[in-house]
Amino acid sequence: MLNQSHFRCCVISIATGAVFFSCSSQPDAKSIIDAAIVAHGGHRYESSIIEFDFRDQHFSVERNGGLFTYKRTFEDTAGTISDILSNAGFHREINGERVRTLEHEQTSFSESVNSVVYFALLPHFLNDPAVQKRYLGKGTVKEEPYHKVEVTFRKEGGGKDYSDVFTYWFHQDDHTMAYLAYRYHRDGEGTRFRAAFNQRRINGILFADYHNYKGTEGDTLTVSYDQRFEDGQLSKVSEVILENIEVKILSD
Repeated sequence: MLNQSHFRCCVISIATGAVFFSCSSQPDAKSIIDAAIVAHGGHRYESSIIEFDFRDQHFSVERNGGLFTYKRTFEDTAGTISDILSNAGFHREINGERVRTLEHEQTSFSESVNSVVYFALLPHFLNDPAVQKRYLGKGTVKEEPYHKVEVTFRKEGGGKDYSDVFTYWFHQDDHTMAYLAYRYHRDGEGTRFRAAFNQRRINGILFADYHNYKGTEGDTLTVSYDQRFEDGQLSKVSEVILENIEVKILSD
């Protein structure tokens, strides 16, 4: 039976997306991410067709009942190229005809398609089985309060980039994700920090564009990038912009 002293020091989460606190007032990383996913679109991600343009390529993302099909289409000298990634695997089409691809090409093309979809639909994928979450503390950016959560990946199921380390900033009040930073190891080693802008909700799902920054050579700790961003110590290298977004909810 729960005694009164224990009950007083715990916060119970309900469907509103409240964040769990233990008796030591330590927020729970999974509950923070759960609330963020709800705030950004929740169950709508799981049964929808989302289309958008990114850097002269068109993406179609269909998810329904555990089945998924990600399609990237672009023009090339050979014609119209379509890269299709689904539960069945990967294949490429040129002008509507399926073509043979080498194993290393399949891996490269699959990772490229999956990476764009992953970032476009964040924080939806942060509860995947390979994800490991850890609460890092609170931070303030532009006078707004955030929870900081670290995400790493198990080797099994974490893909080739399983050793990458991410930090996410979730607003303490509305639970939305405003910033993320990551350390990557492929093609060398480096870090990036993304600041969301142009946030807009389309058919119940929240999307954002990002200003993309880098730190100085040799940076490894991303947890402090919020303060470095505030202090003007990061250099902007690009913008990540999604255009012509359309969302069709298959079941609500």
